[in-house]
Amino acid sequence: MNSLIEVQSATYYFGMVLIVVLFLVIAFLGYKLNNAVQLQKSIQESYHSLELKVNGLKLETLESKLNPHLFKNILNSIQSHAYQTYFALDKLANVLDYILYESQKKFVSPKEEIEFALNLIEINKIKVSPLFEMKVKTKIREEEPLYEQQILAPMISIDLIENAFKHADLKSPDAFISVVFEFSESCFYLTVSNKISDHKALKKDHSGLGSGTLEQRLNIIYKDNYKLDKFIEDDVYIAHLKINLLEYKAQMLTAG
Repeated sequence: MNSLIEVQSATYYFGMVLIVVLFLVIAFLGYKLNNAVQLQKSIQESYHSLELKVNGLKLETLESKLNPHLFKNILNSIQSHAYQTYFALDKLANVLDYILYESQKKFVSPKEEIEFALNLIEINKIKVSPLFEMKVKTKIREEEPLYEQQILAPMISIDLIENAFKHADLKSPDAFISVVFEFSESCFYLTVSNKISDHKALKKDHSGLGSGTLEQRLNIIYKDNYKLDKFIEDDVYIAHLKINLLEYKAQMLTAG
């Protein structure tokens, strides 16, 4: 009887130990499985993160190849050239209108002549480098009555301006052309100066540098009511024209 009880007791304890061992094994496997799941989840997250970075790099590469700022700069450059072309054509149209219609008149107003000369200068500026020093000034008293009266010979300023562009030293770093228009006390003034490129040629040409036709016109029209000075100072050619329009008008009224 005692032997039977001992056997049953040993079987009971063995079963309990087996159950505990199985529980521990199951718990250990569960722990390992949970770790494996977490590891897999972590790997998947890392993969997606890396995939996003790779896609981002691909997109950046495409954007660098098709940089919209580059095309924007090109568009601005094209618009700038188009505007310069439009600006130059507009000035050229004004000059041609003046030559075709206003120059046929005996007289124009100082205002019209100065506007024509300014357009002419803008057209000539196309021929020189953008870095070339071009100075243009106007000192006009527009309230003076003769400023808008037709009393000035048309295209009287063209010879002096064209000579400056023709004989200026365009390559020298200190080269320049300066044009100053003035209208005050009923007098028209034009002063044109430029750095000369060939001293000998200019000095030889000094007596006739664009002066023939202009001086003939001035002598015929304004007689003693004008003064044209041309001279050289330190490699700079200077031409200064003054026309006293009030005196000229008084003489014209006296002559009837």
